Amino acid sequence: MKTDAVFTRPNRAEETPRQIALRSRGHSHGGLTRLVSPGDIGERIKPFVFLDYFDADPAAAPKFGFHPHSGIATLTVILAGQAFYKETTGREGVIETGGVEWMRASSGVWHTGGMFGTERIKGFQLWVAMPPELELAEPESQYLGASDFHFAGPARVIAGEYDGVKSIVASPQGITYLDVRLKAGERWTFRPSKGHDVAWIALHQGIVTTPEQVSMSEVAVFEEADQAIEFEALTDAGFILGSAVKHPYDLVTGHYSVHTNVDSLRIGESNIADIGRRLHNQGVLARARG
Repeated sequence: MKTDAVFTRPNRAEETPRQIALRSRGHSHGGLTRLVSPGDIGERIKPFVFLDYFDADPAAAPKFGFHPHSGIATLTVILAGQAFYKETTGREGVIETGGVEWMRASSGVWHTGGMFGTERIKGFQLWVAMPPELELAEPESQYLGASDFHFAGPARVIAGEYDGVKSIVASPQGITYLDVRLKAGERWTFRPSKGHDVAWIALHQGIVTTPEQVSMSEVAVFEEADQAIEFEALTDAGFILGSAVKHPYDLVTGHYSVHTNVDSLRIGESNIADIGRRLHNQGVLARARG
């Protein structure tokens, strides 16, 4: 059996395994599974407030027309295939396998995206709630290739910092987001950063024990604590892991927006309505939906 130990802090004999508090398989719609929404699991694991998993052949891949966001950032990881993107900031292009999109909508953005090419597409899209100082800031985005990310043991560091490896994604402080791959029989221990009391995983391949079994297509939320989380892969396994300081603000939601208060939501939705009117006048929305 292979053992991966990539931490500087020693195990403490008095620690008991961190338990799973909640698990779900979400709601599937074709090739798209909604695992987390702001009105359910997102309230427990905020700032992670929304999570979609997509796995589809090109002919059945989800198609997203232009749609708006404000307040939040979208963080998309392409595990297989290619995806295109276009946003009202003027940016557009293609994300390759292993690539990542960080699109902080903040004061308001419309964007579109979906499958590109012929290879089966697979990945996750996460929404991250922003703190008050960023929820109405100027939008910003990053579109990064697989080579822009580095590993801490079996974990590719997508956002934040882990075991001395820091991502170049411009996410707020207090968030760690990892893409973890384990071979059958491998063990790995995740030790959260100080103050991180939120932790969860979502599997896209295989089965792990932690200490209960979690299998492909499940999201598992751990009890709020700062304890380490131990994993053993029963088969070759892949999962994403989110860890964070819990977002201390309310989740005030619109159709495509999440803010910390009603006034910020009103401003954000007013901004995206203005952008929407410009898109209508330019004929962009009609073309996108046609």
